Amino acid sequence: MPISALEKLRRLQSQFSGDDQVLILINADPDAIASAMALKRLLWRKVAGVTVANTNVITRPDNLTMIRLLGVSLVFIDDLDLGRFSRLALVDSQPNHNPAFSALTFQVILDHHPDTGIKAPFVDIRPRYGATATMMTEYLRAAKIKPSTKLATGLYYAVKTDTDDFRRQAALEDVRAFQYLFRHANIHMARKIEQSDLKVEFLKYFKRAFNQMRIRKGRVFVHLGPVANPDICVLVADFFMRVATIGWSIVSGTCDKKLIVVFRNDGIRKNAGNVAKKSFGTLGSAGGHKGMARAELGLDALQAEVNYQDERKLFQWIIKKIEKRAV
Repeated sequence: MPISALEKLRRLQSQFSGDDQVLILINADPDAIASAMALKRLLWRKVAGVTVANTNVITRPDNLTMIRLLGVSLVFIDDLDLGRFSRLALVDSQPNHNPAFSALTFQVILDHHPDTGIKAPFVDIRPRYGATATMMTEYLRAAKIKPSTKLATGLYYAVKTDTDDFRRQAALEDVRAFQYLFRHANIHMARKIEQSDLKVEFLKYFKRAFNQMRIRKGRVFVHLGPVANPDICVLVADFFMRVATIGWSIVSGTCDKKLIVVFRNDGIRKNAGNVAKKSFGTLGSAGGHKGMARAELGLDALQAEVNYQDERKLFQWIIKKIEKRAV
């Protein structure tokens, strides 16, 4: 028998006591940030304190604008003494998604990505949902908590972003959450966050992409070479999906001794997560959803495969690996 929203809320809150110092860990993006805000609100006055920490360096302008406008308090994980926290929660991710998570023991895991079989005292993973923010909205409603304008705006923007305005994977629950949040959010603030996605220094990567892109049968391949951060690959991949004749956008780049490959598709053709996993899963972390996916491979692991220092050869190798899986 399916567990009710109220019973899930009860089980979640039972993991915490009044003297707990709680650490919520995230790999910061809109869905993770908003979902952490929601969990913090659910624990308000129920624990001694809540800290939200990010494991990634936040550089995307929209994420920075979201944090600033919504007044989100984040601490970088390296600046914390983890020993002072009695309870750890992981939101919008799972322990094996990130080395920074895998070494820790979590009491609570809340996520909407494909279930990797991780165990914890409380686990709520719903791959059918388009956003973790949808799950957190359901928890808030079960607790009869009306979200503040800033919290509602964050959750609204998260659902909007993770479903790509419902062009990617979404469930009826995402639509219901979106409709509910729309009534409480500041839409002008959400639009300001959404429109703050580019820095002037990012434009050179778009120029590079235009100069060396390869389009084959509705698929665009781009290799950007060294990038300042992996989010640039995401921005470029999303941009190419706005071209009418493009069904797949595959953008790669190197950063911090890793090869990053970002996949986007129109949701009509094959599953992007499966293609990413089949193409690169034996060499590193790879996977995702039907319309969006990602692979991260250590450059050292590629030495036996390709001369990764030769950008042209690396680009050819990436295309060959993906086309072998019949994108």
